[in-house]
Amino acid sequence: MFRDELRDTVWNEIRQHDVRAFAKQLTPEVFTEAARRANVRIGCSALNLVNLVWLGIAKGIHHTQTFAFVLTTTLKLLEDQEDFHSTSLGKQKKKAQRARRKGKGGRRSKHHPYRNDPTELTEEAFVQARQRMPMGFWMALLTVLAERFQQDHPKHLKFKDFRLLAMDGTTLTLPNVDRLRKHYGIPKNGKRRKAAPQARMVMLTLPGVRIPIAYEFSPLSDSELTLAQRLMRHLLANDLLLIDRGFISYGLFWRIQQRGAYFGTRLRKNIKLKKVKRLGHQDWLVEWRPQDSRGQWKDLPRSMQLRVIRYQFPGFRASAIVTNVLDPERLSREDWVRLAQDCDKKGKFSPGLYHRRWEIETSFRELKVVLAAKSLKSHTPASLEYELAGRLVYYFLIRWLIVLAADERGIDPLRVSFTNAVRELQQMRDTLVTGAPDWVHRVLLPRLLARIASRLVPLRPGRHYPRPNDTQPKNRGHGSKQLSSKLNKRVNTNRQTKKRKPHRQT
Repeated sequence: MFRDELRDTVWNEIRQHDVRAFAKQLTPEVFTEAARRANVRIGCSALNLVNLVWLGIAKGIHHTQTFAFVLTTTLKLLEDQEDFHSTSLGKQKKKAQRARRKGKGGRRSKHHPYRNDPTELTEEAFVQARQRMPMGFWMALLTVLAERFQQDHPKHLKFKDFRLLAMDGTTLTLPNVDRLRKHYGIPKNGKRRKAAPQARMVMLTLPGVRIPIAYEFSPLSDSELTLAQRLMRHLLANDLLLIDRGFISYGLFWRIQQRGAYFGTRLRKNIKLKKVKRLGHQDWLVEWRPQDSRGQWKDLPRSMQLRVIRYQFPGFRASAIVTNVLDPERLSREDWVRLAQDCDKKGKFSPGLYHRRWEIETSFRELKVVLAAKSLKSHTPASLEYELAGRLVYYFLIRWLIVLAADERGIDPLRVSFTNAVRELQQMRDTLVTGAPDWVHRVLLPRLLARIASRLVPLRPGRHYPRPNDTQPKNRGHGSKQLSSKLNKRVNTNRQTKKRKPHRQT
């Protein structure tokens, strides 16, 4: 394996300057454990696995920039400091410049592995190292980080004696290039020549803090149920998984039960259930015996017992929740369907269990809109998955900072504005990179947490929005002019085609 101890030392120091906000989370022990689980070696070079993770996170921070910019931005910040040449990095760079002027080492190609200047790094070398980085290391890193978070913050994980989880899927629109179109596919309702490719993602999160603990990313040909089956290995005994009704599957339900876990979802109309016993008001023990004409569940029991809870709130259609938590004393009907109409003095809501599933929808919005995961730039499947993995780890780390900031003030982490947290981190980033280590840890990091916790999301319990009327668009932002012009054109066309009534003569 290629080794370059000098450049490894230099670039490790550059990385440590850039990840100071996450130094307590991205520890050497975390990377070592992730490498052990992924059965890989971290390496000893400028582009080892740890530094590749850092560059993936940095791309999430500078999502509008290219990887060439990301490779040099931190070093440029350090070079612009007045005392740079007295630091170890400055001395190494100055030593290389002297050697170059004296002609030592001869003239070398820019692709030569042993460069004269250890602070130089080419984009070509980065691309080659990124191609050798296994995705298993990213997955193992996310798993290790999730375990460390749950050990440090257990109070945010549970509802009664369950660990609360949420799972849902989404699609990401990718750059419209042939390589991605062939690998991931295009939506069926899109035009073959013009439609942009899309990929499917299913994510498993902790809804109490909106932190992802695992995800699957694949072409559109894989269904959400297929990806959900792959995520079942992350379930533990006594987990309670909140899922959308699109995941209702006899096989998936049995897979969850075999893990010793539980689930809760909304009931679909086409599911035929046989009532067995009444457990309470609008609360029934039922039996599900689905037809298996294709023999896909031949190795499973022919039926399973479930619990159905029906409810209806004023102004909403009637609905029902189906779960395998059969004991009403363990989880009552009120635990499942309670709406959050008010909160305590600390801003803590107590919504019903199933309504907490909505937190994963908010996580998708924060990831896709605020962190621009729906605008990935890479043009190959491998680089695209690398870019997305870096974005997800970055999202995880920001959410961890939010929990730390909220705990210091004794508030609910979901009350803290994610958008403001990203802005505060980006605003302080240059100071964190260039500041003295003692000043960073003693003053800047506590100040960052205080600023993150200072901006709270307004309390808006029980709100809902009706669908907008096509003739009266309420969105006055991007695209309102185009929408108004289309509506005006439609109205004018209708006026022209409408038959006029004949004039009555008297």
